[in-house]
Amino acid sequence: MKSWEVLRDAADRVGVKTLAAKLNLSSALIYKWCQEPAKEDPSASGARNPLDRLLAIYQATDDERIINWMCHEAGGFFSHNPVVTPGTEEASLLGTTQRMVTDFSTLLADISRSIANDGVILPDEADRIRQSWEKLKAQAECFVLACEQGMYANHGDAE
Repeated sequence: MKSWEVLRDAADRVGVKTLAAKLNLSSALIYKWCQEPAKEDPSASGARNPLDRLLAIYQATDDERIINWMCHEAGGFFSHNPVVTPGTEEASLLGTTQRMVTDFSTLLADISRSIANDGVILPDEADRIRQSWEKLKAQAECFVLACEQGMYANHGDAE
């Protein structure tokens, strides 16, 4: 999805006039941000919306803290998409599925160990749980990405 489409959908959800009022900007400017930029003139109407500018700042600085800050402000965090290359272990349907199950089991074991003796999860235990969760999410994302890339389309035979 293009930045102007994201802005258009978000503005439509709350209303352009409401968004303009909350940002102390004109509705005309909001409408311009929500327009597809002209292909021959990237600086034309709609091209330099705030999302495009934020991306340009990130690209110019190559500083992930910018993205992390935005994610944090939205109540989340940034996580890189994995790279899945045909012929690698991530491209093996059975192997990837087994790794996901193993990572999920590790997460459950970390949680169980944390609460087993006192029913409380201490900060260092929470860190261990976070690490297990991140590993599971990355493995699951590898699986989904491989599915989207069609890597498992012809895996009727045993691996």
